[in-house]
Amino acid sequence: MKLTKSEKDWILYDVGNSAFILLVSTIMPIYFNYLAGKGGLTSVDYIAYWGYTASLATLIVAFLGPVFGALADTKGYKKPIFAAMILLGSIGCACLGFVKQWLWFLIIYLIAKIGYSGSLIFYDSMLRDVTEEERLDEVSSQGFAWGYIGSCIPFAACLFLVLGRERFGLSMETAMALSFFMIAVWWAVMSVPLLRGYRQNYYVEKQKYAVLDSFKRLVKTFQNVRQEKKIFVFLLAFFFYIDGVYTVIDMATAYGSALGLDATGLLIALLVTQIVAFPFSILFGRLAKRHKTENLITVCIAAYLGIAVFAVFLETQIQFWILAVLVGMFQGGIQALSRSYFTRIIPAKQSGEYFGLMDICGKGASFMGTALVGLVSQTTGSVNLGVGVIGILFVIGIILFRIAAGIEWDKGKR
Repeated sequence: MKLTKSEKDWILYDVGNSAFILLVSTIMPIYFNYLAGKGGLTSVDYIAYWGYTASLATLIVAFLGPVFGALADTKGYKKPIFAAMILLGSIGCACLGFVKQWLWFLIIYLIAKIGYSGSLIFYDSMLRDVTEEERLDEVSSQGFAWGYIGSCIPFAACLFLVLGRERFGLSMETAMALSFFMIAVWWAVMSVPLLRGYRQNYYVEKQKYAVLDSFKRLVKTFQNVRQEKKIFVFLLAFFFYIDGVYTVIDMATAYGSALGLDATGLLIALLVTQIVAFPFSILFGRLAKRHKTENLITVCIAAYLGIAVFAVFLETQIQFWILAVLVGMFQGGIQALSRSYFTRIIPAKQSGEYFGLMDICGKGASFMGTALVGLVSQTTGSVNLGVGVIGILFVIGIILFRIAAGIEWDKGKR
């Protein structure tokens, strides 16, 4: 499929922001473990505090999401607020390198994560503006695919710097500071083409009291969602199944590190996840041309349920590698197809508002998932059980999604 310039610019932002989330799910938890160890925290407390912070970040964005989304649908508001979120996230990322104490590290990480998560509300809602309906599945999949493979470039440089720091005469703190700065610059630079070229085709005209009007439209959207059974049930399903996906992304390295697995092996395994995710994300986008999107999403949820069960028994490095490959096979597919499927069933002019609601479900679920991992790990003293408990949420998610898939919807209203 030949991509248009608007589609390429949109995809390029995924390449930029994915570098940050890859750092969050790989090197950053290991560095936090290093800082936590210096601060006297145990391995169980370390993974619990990491999970609680990730949960708090997603909870904050879940509350802000609908408001941001409603404002984003107003003509002229989407791009500047999107830019502000990018600025908040990238500056926060760069500042992480100057922090040596674990608590302050978590506070700044919280700020950076809010910027990252907030930017995605606007980014996802831009999909309808940059492409045509028949290309939604494939363009969405291309975004995740190139995000995975493109983020490997700065990540490989960071990995080389951190693992080879002794050869370069660098301390752990200095190597990490350079890595955070490198990722922050990459993220900011990759966002420039989209910020310069994006044009909002679907919008609500600006009113005299734009902020107040956005709240009124938000209330109306909440009322409409309860009447739109297909959207409502899909959001419930999404709340449960995306929980596990985000929890795996946020906690993977922290989980392996808490089990005492080799840090270098963990990082390389998760680099393999990105490489595997690239072709499989494109594959799912192409499969969507021949198979129902609903059926492909169901396959992905079922696969993640199997991954959660497998994680309960994970003990060795080779098992973590197997887990990493399995996650790579389905991670891009479930996220990309969920995004394009939701884009297709919501009103185009209210994409920001609806993606704000979707963000409540996604971020709210992530809050629950990471909090559950932390609570069960501390209560039972077993990290394996803490991670395995998310399998229950995949079961609920797949049941609700199949119910949503069976509900008819009026394409004429979209």
